Amino acid sequence: MLNKVHHIAIICSDYETSRKFYTEILGLEIIRETFRRERNSWKLDLSLNGNYILELFSFPNPPARPSRPEATGLRHLAFEVSDLEKVVAHLQKYHIVSEPVRTDELTGKRFTFIADPDSLPIEFYEK
Repeated sequence: MLNKVHHIAIICSDYETSRKFYTEILGLEIIRETFRRERNSWKLDLSLNGNYILELFSFPNPPARPSRPEATGLRHLAFEVSDLEKVVAHLQKYHIVSEPVRTDELTGKRFTFIADPDSLPIEFYEK
């Protein structure tokens, strides 16, 4: 019935800050950027390795949402990486602090978390 995850949508509080975070820091590629005048809203379509994965939206004065990992709803956004130390070092250049690296007790794989500009938890999971 289902083929794959088509995309993930994120509403941000500061469009320019989040645009820079997802494109310049995380390296997602811009597919399309659209200003929707009737909503006073930006929509940014982003891809990873040529695959459409993320929509970034801005809306005037969006309400805050709990983003703690154990809050009801979306827990976190996870990216597979080949070299966790390289990712952590890259993030440190931008003064982005990651949690201590942990090991998944079920898979033996290493991972860490950061927060995006709106405190959405983002996981980097080593391949």
